[in-house]
Amino acid sequence: MPGQEEPLHERTVTLRLIIMGPPGSGKGTQAEYIARHFGVPAVSTGDIFRAHVLGRTELGAEASKYMHSGEFVPDHVTNAMVRQRLGDTDVQTGFLLDGYPRTTAQIEALDGFLSGTRHRLDAVLELTVDDDELVARMLRRAKEQGRSDDTAPVIRRRLELYRDQTRAVVERYLERGIVLAVDGSGHREEITAKAIGAIESALRKGL
Repeated sequence: MPGQEEPLHERTVTLRLIIMGPPGSGKGTQAEYIARHFGVPAVSTGDIFRAHVLGRTELGAEASKYMHSGEFVPDHVTNAMVRQRLGDTDVQTGFLLDGYPRTTAQIEALDGFLSGTRHRLDAVLELTVDDDELVARMLRRAKEQGRSDDTAPVIRRRLELYRDQTRAVVERYLERGIVLAVDGSGHREEITAKAIGAIESALRKGL
């Protein structure tokens, strides 16, 4: 009908997005639904790591040394894996990155890759959830899964480490004006709708 805006997901639009959120925020689940809505692949670094380890690649062998000891996989290994994945055919029209970048060095690596393909990052979706709710969610999940080592102090420490690690990343993207903060509290469907609405609103302003 005249005067009505065509839904963005029904247009031919390329989207390059990042989703960020603390442990327990449900960003992995949200990434799948949001990516499906926009018709782009959800690219998770966890999935990339597992694929390389299972495939017994050279990068997988190097990454597994750190994964087995509970340490972060070094930037140069993570960057190489992500760069390889973003070169695949299915992500040429866009992607939603989950778990990357986590450091400013990874931001620079992603910038370099996108610059080389003459593309840019469209938005960074940040799910925000109150710490008390995150702790309650993860304690509930730990009980369901029989994980007695996931206590409230341990969970709060994980949240603290996440924020320490990602603060510089969020600040860098805030400077660019592309961070979309979305309340990650409530039912999954409501959060998905808010996230999609925020992305579509931001893209319309930039189209």
